[in-house]
Amino acid sequence: MATVKRLRLKEPFDSIVRVLLTILVILFVIFLFYRYEIHTIKKLGYSEKASNEILFTWKKDFVQETKFSKTLNKAFESNNYNKDYLKKYSLIDYYESDLLISNINTLLKKGYSVLDINLLFSRGNQEEVKEFSKRDRVLYLEEFLEYDFSKLRLYDKYKAYSDDTGEDAYSTIVYVNLGLDNDDYKNPTVVKKFNKNILVNKHFKLDDNFVPDDLVSIDKKYTDGEKLQLNKEAYDAFIEMYSDNDNIYIRTAYRSSKDQLDLCDYYKNLYGQEYVNKYVAKPHFSEHETGLAIDVASKNKNVFVESKEYDWMIKNAYKYGFILRYTDRFEGITGFRSEAWHYRYVGKKISKELHKKNMSYEEYYAVNIYK
Repeated sequence: MATVKRLRLKEPFDSIVRVLLTILVILFVIFLFYRYEIHTIKKLGYSEKASNEILFTWKKDFVQETKFSKTLNKAFESNNYNKDYLKKYSLIDYYESDLLISNINTLLKKGYSVLDINLLFSRGNQEEVKEFSKRDRVLYLEEFLEYDFSKLRLYDKYKAYSDDTGEDAYSTIVYVNLGLDNDDYKNPTVVKKFNKNILVNKHFKLDDNFVPDDLVSIDKKYTDGEKLQLNKEAYDAFIEMYSDNDNIYIRTAYRSSKDQLDLCDYYKNLYGQEYVNKYVAKPHFSEHETGLAIDVASKNKNVFVESKEYDWMIKNAYKYGFILRYTDRFEGITGFRSEAWHYRYVGKKISKELHKKNMSYEEYYAVNIYK
């Protein structure tokens, strides 16, 4: 019977294999430990990239003891990460931007507090913050930025207007947001798209290609026989109002920019250019071009302000979404003298709030709508 010979590795080679296998086992164990640690950190909310940075900079204990922060996560992911600002990163509000961490670093280096930085971030985008951060540190940021309707990009205008006029911070922000730091018709904000909350005055101009939405023809029974148009939602609201007082009618509604120009020429020939400049809106600066404004008249009195319908409108128009647009009280902010007949549709929510607070639409817009 033949004898089977068993092959045996030479001793030195056998030792090398054992060493290699041992190293592989150790590496595998290390890898498993590494993945376990990464998994533990990721469970806290951090990304793979941030988790690696946390692990290899020995910050695992810190993040485990600190509430998850998207800003801190962004810092660990960033090439701009500064270990000296670790705690402050975790306290700063997060905004999606590649500039976030570099902006934070710049502001912290200039001596701004976490509260200051959160205030700056809440009042402007990161591009605007970047520009603002180029200047020397500004003390008392809250003077203007404490109001949530203030805009970082307008900070210098707020400061200049307040210094020039002596107005308080609230009024300053409202006026500057509305462009009232400029002369009438100078550097207006251009309005391109229609919406129910649109603002049009001597500082907010309709784009040359502006087109109002949903213009519909008004039944002649609501216009004393005139062919007029109005935004459908505003028209429906007027019909609802008319059903409660059929002694009112619409004298004027939508006007095109050409119609507005003709109106300016008419009053210019009648009273002169100075009158037009003061009392008549130029083309593209008239609410009538939005399809949301109406001039209301009485079937019983030629002079509307002397009619019962005038009193009724003052007391009730807001219930249907309309506001008396121009009054003596608000002439300084609207830019137009009192027009007892001029009503603007803004919807019931806003009209009721304006009625309750006795506030101009300009102020409401500056505080609640202006972007």
